Amino acid sequence: SNAIVMAKDLGTVGIGAGQMSRVDSTRLAIEKAQLDLQGAVVGSDAFFPFPDSIERAAAAGIGAIIQPGGSRNDQAVVDACNQHGLAMLFTGRRHFRH
Repeated sequence: SNAIVMAKDLGTVGIGAGQMSRVDSTRLAIEKAQLDLQGAVVGSDAFFPFPDSIERAAAAGIGAIIQPGGSRNDQAVVDACNQHGLAMLFTGRRHFRH
């Protein structure tokens, strides 16, 4: 769980998986990408519990976030996306089974 995938130009460019926190997965995916992430998209297997991952993604140049939503802090995450001009889509579906 806590998997983050970053995509740009129709390809996967960074993956951060298996971390204890979503912000660590986000950091790893950014580091693994090793390229300009301006306009890239982040996909998450579960909701963002806090806006910290959004802040880190925005600083890296990410343009959009796709996530299931469902956190009691969804509004804080939406607010962070709005503050940084990021598009965000709630899918309503988690992608891990534990």
